[in-house]
Amino acid sequence: MWDENQKTVKSTVNFTGIGLHSGKEIKLTLLPAKSDTGVIFQRIDLDKNNEIIANFKNVCSARLCTKIQNKFGVNISTVEHLMAAFYICGVDNVVVNVDGQEIPAMDGSAKDFVHGIKDSGLKILNKKREFIKITKKIELKQNDKYISIEPSDNFFTVKFTLGYKNSLIKTQSNKASFQEKDLENIYSARTFCLYEDIEKIKDLGLAKGGSLENAVVVKGNEVFNGKGLRSKNEFVNHKILDLVGDFMLVGKRVIGSINCIRGGHSLTNDFLRQVLSDKNNFTTIKNQNSSLNIRKISPVQKGLVVNA
Repeated sequence: MWDENQKTVKSTVNFTGIGLHSGKEIKLTLLPAKSDTGVIFQRIDLDKNNEIIANFKNVCSARLCTKIQNKFGVNISTVEHLMAAFYICGVDNVVVNVDGQEIPAMDGSAKDFVHGIKDSGLKILNKKREFIKITKKIELKQNDKYISIEPSDNFFTVKFTLGYKNSLIKTQSNKASFQEKDLENIYSARTFCLYEDIEKIKDLGLAKGGSLENAVVVKGNEVFNGKGLRSKNEFVNHKILDLVGDFMLVGKRVIGSINCIRGGHSLTNDFLRQVLSDKNNFTTIKNQNSSLNIRKISPVQKGLVVNA
């Protein structure tokens, strides 16, 4: 039986990579933290007012990535893949030191983050976890986008359906249960874009660091990346990864069953605000069997390189 206590990383974990949208090299360090700390980002490139609490209420932008900021206007963007790695690996408390305004993209997925946390291992803390358990069905529809959550006995599951006019992506649907031991197809799924959208994204001042090293690029029915896709469902699996990362901003793990159609960061954040604004939608519980909600992580081979 897995213990139900909160966890943190056992030792410091270092990453270096390029910011997908800023194009700048960024260094990031995960530091162990005490019980009930949650996830705190520290902008070490700034001298003061540099702490940002990872919480859905602090989301200030959800355009193509999730950006959070503190009351002083200090922000950190593209947090979703790292937050998803925390969820998948079972990290509750951690301090994230970062020397820029964006989390490095690494390879466009959460794979390097998950492997780095695995290599560190986890430290069991003295406080019990709390869970948000959904008590009734809640829905949100915005034009052709839809998301809902329903009660579930002990699990957190995500069903996602995406629809593109592109002849390769088309319509994809997949469902992931986060009590499963093997979620590699989810955490290794990379961000993607259509070739014809690249200039539009850059005109917004974004994707300055985008390349075939950190994103899948699709034109027609062709994948530009030399090695192709990592799985047949990589596109929809990345959407599941993003959603889980955004749900980690709740601060507690959610027990419920999600169905999302054509969603994204903005829809997810609006939905979290709706769900958690009404206490009739959920109950907070302790001593939930965490083995049903947190995947067991196995050690990786020593010498794994986690710096991009």
